[in-house]
Amino acid sequence: MGEIVSVDRPARHSTGLEPLRAQFPVLAQAVNGAPLAYLDNAATTQTPLPVQDAMRRFEQHDRANIHRGVHALSQRATDAFEQARNDLKRFVGAGAEHELVFTSGTTEALNLVAHGLSTSGAAPAVIQPGDEIIVSGLEHHANLVPWQQAARRRGATLRILRPDAQGRLHPEDLAQLLTPRTRVFAVTACANATGERPPFEALLALAAEAGAFTVLDAAQSVAHAVPGLSALDCDFMAFSGHKMYGPMGTGVLVGRRGALERLEPLRYGGDMVAWVSATEASFAELPLRLEGGTPNVSGAVGLAAAAAFIDQTGRALIDAHLSALRAHAAAGLAGLPGVTVLSAETGASAIVSFVAEGVHPHDIGTLLDEQGIAVRTGHHCAQPLLDHLGLGPTTRASFALYNTHAEVERLLAGVSHARKLLR
Repeated sequence: MGEIVSVDRPARHSTGLEPLRAQFPVLAQAVNGAPLAYLDNAATTQTPLPVQDAMRRFEQHDRANIHRGVHALSQRATDAFEQARNDLKRFVGAGAEHELVFTSGTTEALNLVAHGLSTSGAAPAVIQPGDEIIVSGLEHHANLVPWQQAARRRGATLRILRPDAQGRLHPEDLAQLLTPRTRVFAVTACANATGERPPFEALLALAAEAGAFTVLDAAQSVAHAVPGLSALDCDFMAFSGHKMYGPMGTGVLVGRRGALERLEPLRYGGDMVAWVSATEASFAELPLRLEGGTPNVSGAVGLAAAAAFIDQTGRALIDAHLSALRAHAAAGLAGLPGVTVLSAETGASAIVSFVAEGVHPHDIGTLLDEQGIAVRTGHHCAQPLLDHLGLGPTTRASFALYNTHAEVERLLAGVSHARKLLR
């Protein structure tokens, strides 16, 4: 039986992004004798030369610890760190009422929020016994497990906003879950396992109106569809550098000052204290209060450089390109017999996840790798979602600004070949 069928695929035009591939030297290599088609960007994007250059300049000229030194290098490092903070606040549309805290990534940022709202310190914990926490059913484990622990720690109830059979969230379902005891609502801006883009703006607004703290995981959207923080009913937003062409081990928690001030710190020690005696301590003001220890200063510089790279390239241009790649891949995969595409109709996404009847995703991933095509397979740290959808592990291709429609065609041909071979 033939594997390639005729389908109507979205029109594909040059976007002007092709010359930018030269800014990513890692893409020039061959893997298993074939040109590398790197389609694992939802896990980690590659870093362009401008980001590498910014970090190299810092390491070669300004490397020193920040905030505590009077010498020239320490002052220059401090200036670079705080400039990166200001640049990133502008990047996400933060206003005067917002503050930005550097973290090691989205996971630490979300743990900081869950821990901070459920731990007592100078003030009682925000989450009290009998309170309720609502988490969407689309979440990465990093936006679920911390809330499981917070609920258990405080004797609160964890409720799940279940998606429908197609993996979509609906505001009317959230409205039925919200009660006067709802203290937190956490949701993703884009599901990393399916590519679903939920109506998070409306969901956040409903939760905020009910008096809950609102948490947005923007890790999968910040590289192309950056949520404008000032336009959202959002108390806390988290994202990672390694998913937006920045360095690994970097990330951000940005949110309303009043909400951040309610968080009990996750780390205690250097730079987060105002004064210390042998028996007690007073904490510094935001953002230092939540940034205990020596930060990844060169990482912060690189993260700000990545944001500048995105803006210089053009957010709308990147978003349109990724949406076209995703539509191309989703249509082509759906046209293969026995292949089911998750969230096939969602928009503003750079992720396409699929299952092939009778074929294990790991086998597909291995055969694609033999052709130089890098994808991700498994549960994608979202096992409850995939269990809910009844599909088990999937194969996931995810796109970045340097990917091309020719690489999508290679993906489609590779999946077709894998199905023939494995069946």
